[in-house]
Amino acid sequence: MGDAIAIIPARLASTRFPEKVLACETGKPLIEHVCEAASRAERVSRVVVAADDGRIVEALRPFGRECVLTDPAHPNGTSRIDEAAERLGLSNDQIIVNAQGDEPELDPALIDAAIETLLRPIAGREPDAATIASPFREGEDPADPNIVKAVLRPDGSALYFSRALVPHTREGGTRVAPLRHVGLYVYRRGFLRRYTRMAATPLEQAEQLEQLRIIEHGGTIGVAVRESHGVGIDTPAQYEAFVRRWKASHNPS
Repeated sequence: MGDAIAIIPARLASTRFPEKVLACETGKPLIEHVCEAASRAERVSRVVVAADDGRIVEALRPFGRECVLTDPAHPNGTSRIDEAAERLGLSNDQIIVNAQGDEPELDPALIDAAIETLLRPIAGREPDAATIASPFREGEDPADPNIVKAVLRPDGSALYFSRALVPHTREGGTRVAPLRHVGLYVYRRGFLRRYTRMAATPLEQAEQLEQLRIIEHGGTIGVAVRESHGVGIDTPAQYEAFVRRWKASHNPS
């Protein structure tokens, strides 16, 4: 039974692929593919797009998507979701899924796993947020600073996130396989409100990773480790590759 609302932040500005959320070579805007993936999660009962431009709203109108037009000046997707949640009048207990607007192949099972992780107590209390980490896929370079790594405690909570290759295995040490962070978050409305009012922190600013603010302020992030095969769309070439995969799966020879 669905008990969560997915709010997907969508903005037109993108350095490497401007207006990518509106790319429509499949007959649907890229952002609509993300909405469809989120709506297939068993625990999601409602999907809303937090848009920064009316053109996104208009592009989604034929698909009947619920949209909230937000301030284009937000510094990140989290603050955009916070505004949308305020406009929607969500209660403090409402579970919110923060899914990236450029991941059309997001596995709905990952959303359900993250929600279940939020609801699973750690040290006797519900974590402040939950997310996903995945083993590295063949061909991925764990040393790539564009791929964020997650380091976990024995209880399954996040110890640290970094763009550096962590953990480092010293010669003679026991190797711990690195985990790739999947940029999907789940939290309750009340925590989201508190988070956006927390002061930015040194490690967050050094690594340019928002989730470190939670850890530095003493919060807990539960992490579910699952295989993830989705690919975020950052460039036109990545989008074209997605279109080819989509057409192959919908028009098999």
